[in-house]
Amino acid sequence: MKTKRYQEKAKLIDKAKIYTLEEAVKLVKETASAKFDETVDLVMHLNIDPKQADQQLRGAIVLPHGTGKVKKILVIAKGEAAESAKKAGADYVGDEEMLTKIEKENWFDFDVMIATPDMMPAIGKIGKVLGPKGLMPNPKTGTVTDDVARAVEEIKKGQVVYRSDKYGNVHVQVGKVSFTEKQLLENIQFFGEYIMKQRPTSIKGRFLKNVVISTTMGPGIKFLQNSFDK
Repeated sequence: MKTKRYQEKAKLIDKAKIYTLEEAVKLVKETASAKFDETVDLVMHLNIDPKQADQQLRGAIVLPHGTGKVKKILVIAKGEAAESAKKAGADYVGDEEMLTKIEKENWFDFDVMIATPDMMPAIGKIGKVLGPKGLMPNPKTGTVTDDVARAVEEIKKGQVVYRSDKYGNVHVQVGKVSFTEKQLLENIQFFGEYIMKQRPTSIKGRFLKNVVISTTMGPGIKFLQNSFDK
């Protein structure tokens, strides 16, 4: 059931219209209907076949203005790597004892897990617990690395992790309603242009089918497919 406030805000959007990126960003701020600082989401529907390994997109990128969300980071490492993670600002640092805490106590007071490669065999033993929650470290997203300090710093700066889903969509958070229009524009433009450069060589025709932004509780707003064309 849509709230009365949502329905009023939705009237501001012409469903038949495809807006410019600038118009869409202005509208996404105007149509925010919740009393909290909503997240602004970007969804790019791509002309890919997710069943083909070479057409699956996955990675991580730091947005110019971050996402507006502070993430709690757990680093699984030993020795010097553990010390560098602490200095870089990781919220939790440990080795096997932290994995035991997760497994035995169902402890998940963190948003991201980073690990050094040597710790992956131990982490793999609780993969069935971490996997469904999207917390398994992965080299493609920069969360399995010997340079844990850099990984912590990038996540703290506003790194977003993206992965194409089974429908060919890439869905990421690009900021908050409290961001300025300029900040949202720059984040969206930066991410969109980056994804366009990840186009698999096997793709024929137009890579981007359609693109939409919305707030957590707001209606979707379509904008021009050529917004990221260089």
